Amino acid sequence: MAFREYRIGCIMFGVALSASMFVTIFLPGIDISARSSTKIALEKQLTYGWESGFNYYDPFLQGKDKPIMVVLTKDPRTGAAMDKTDAYVFPAGTHFPDGLTHDNILGEKVQAASTTKGRIGEASEAAGGVFLVRVDADDTPYIEYATATRGWTTDAVLKAADQQFLAGGGKTMFIREGCWWCHTLLPEETQDWQTFGRPPMTGDFNGESPTTFGSDRKAPDLLHVGSRNSSREWMTMHFFNPRLVQPHSIMPRYDYLWGNKDKDGNKIDLHAWDKEYMAYAEGDSVYPPEVPVPADDSEARMLIDFVLNLK
Repeated sequence: MAFREYRIGCIMFGVALSASMFVTIFLPGIDISARSSTKIALEKQLTYGWESGFNYYDPFLQGKDKPIMVVLTKDPRTGAAMDKTDAYVFPAGTHFPDGLTHDNILGEKVQAASTTKGRIGEASEAAGGVFLVRVDADDTPYIEYATATRGWTTDAVLKAADQQFLAGGGKTMFIREGCWWCHTLLPEETQDWQTFGRPPMTGDFNGESPTTFGSDRKAPDLLHVGSRNSSREWMTMHFFNPRLVQPHSIMPRYDYLWGNKDKDGNKIDLHAWDKEYMAYAEGDSVYPPEVPVPADDSEARMLIDFVLNLK
């Protein structure tokens, strides 16, 4: 039997052309471990923290063992005004993402800058600390351990924060509630660019576990949804009852993530709320009932923080 072989790169494909011919083709492969982290990858690692799947530290997926992302407009140590800055607070004992604990995650240049300029080697999980994402003069992103470089303590940063986001715990909610069954976090390189934003790069995922790409598109891609829709009020209504904002939505309700109390400590009566909502849906009431604001420590607040952080 005649046999012809073509070798291109390192991945082999065999194709039968006829009863007497078979072609073997090798296509190029990618060494993902050799890819350097992008700035996005560093921000994601520090926002989401360590493993967000089933693990010993959070076996019931309750959003535990996660960092807190904060927004600062003044220096936590001196009180002086500063440019708006995102900081990532790891309370003592919170597990670090792989990029802070494994040398081969960040990439050679990013690792070197994070070690020499950012002093990440001085950080420890037991003590916790505050981190920033910086970019040097060569456009190399790196992680700065602000507790060592600026004297920022976790307590001082949390006290000085203008906003706090529990997006790390929210990613756990996103996984636990199966949001990735219908939504992707991976726009395709087609017309998706215009609607859903730029597709991610390979280096955007260094140190993220799991990636939650999603496997279906029953609903819009959410990778940049925080840029398209940054309204916390809209998201609150959407998660409590999607039909409040999209009458024909097939998305399930997530009102149970609110728990028993709202932000002000008032008891949430879902039965009474549903009764008022049905009166509105059937035209017996002009206005729908108000959606309770999630408590600061609720699972609903975590999930909303995560989605708003997707930019």
